[in-house]
Amino acid sequence: MGQGRVQSVDRAVALLEAVAAAPPAGAPLAELAAGCGLNRATAWRLLATLEENGLVDRDPAGGRYTVGFAAARIGAAAGVGGLVRRARPVLVRLSGATGETADLAVVQRHGLTYVDEVAPSSVLTANWLGRHVPLHATSSGKAWLAWLPPDEAEALLDGPLARFTPATLTSRPALRAELRATRERGYGVCVGELESRLYGVSAPVLDGGGRPAAVLSVWGPSDRVREERFPELGALAVAAAGEIARSPQVGSRP
Repeated sequence: MGQGRVQSVDRAVALLEAVAAAPPAGAPLAELAAGCGLNRATAWRLLATLEENGLVDRDPAGGRYTVGFAAARIGAAAGVGGLVRRARPVLVRLSGATGETADLAVVQRHGLTYVDEVAPSSVLTANWLGRHVPLHATSSGKAWLAWLPPDEAEALLDGPLARFTPATLTSRPALRAELRATRERGYGVCVGELESRLYGVSAPVLDGGGRPAAVLSVWGPSDRVREERFPELGALAVAAAGEIARSPQVGSRP
C-alpha cells in the first residue's frame, strides 16, 4: 500500500464502487464481500458505516445494498462545476427579476438533482440543493420529460405515479397530455403537485442535440407565484434557460 494511504478507507471505497456497479436491485453482503476480497464481518462493519453516513442504503427485507442519497448528492456535484459557474449569474438575475427563488437542476441517468439555488434575501424558502424530485409531480420533472423521446420518458416513469397532494397527476393519459402542453408552451408548470403551497415553472436547458441537459426553475409559495403569473415567469425562465444553453459547457450531452 502506498505511503499515507489508509487501508480501511481503501476497503470502504472498494465496497462503495462495488455497490455502484451492482444491478439496480442492489447486491447482498456476501457478494460484495467476495467481490472485494474481504471477510463478511469486515465488509459488514464498513457497509454499516457507509450506511450510517448515507453513502449506501440497505433494503431491510432483502438485505441488498444500493447507492445512498449522500453518494448521489456528491456525484451530482461532480463534473457540473463549469455549468454551475456559468449559470450562477443567470440565476441571480432571474431571481432578482421575479422576486422568487431560482434553481438549477442537472440531468442524471434516472432523474434530476438540484445543484444551485438563488433566493431573494427577503424571502424564507426551503433549500432544495442536492434533492431529487419526483418527475411527474414537479415543473422541473415535466420540463425534462417533455423534451425526451416518448419511450424514454415512459421508461423513467416505471410503476404507479405516486400521489403527493390532491393536485398530483397520477393518471398516465393526463400526464401525457400535460407533457404535450408543456412542450407547446415551452415550459413546465406545477400547481401544488408535490407540496400544496409550492407553485412554479421550469424550462429545459437544451444541449446541442436538442436534449435537456439541465432544467431551470422559478418557484415560490402559491400566494405569490399565482397561476396568472405563469406566462410571465415562464417566458423569463425560457429566456434564462436559453442563455445558459448557449454556454460552451452545455455543448455536449452529460
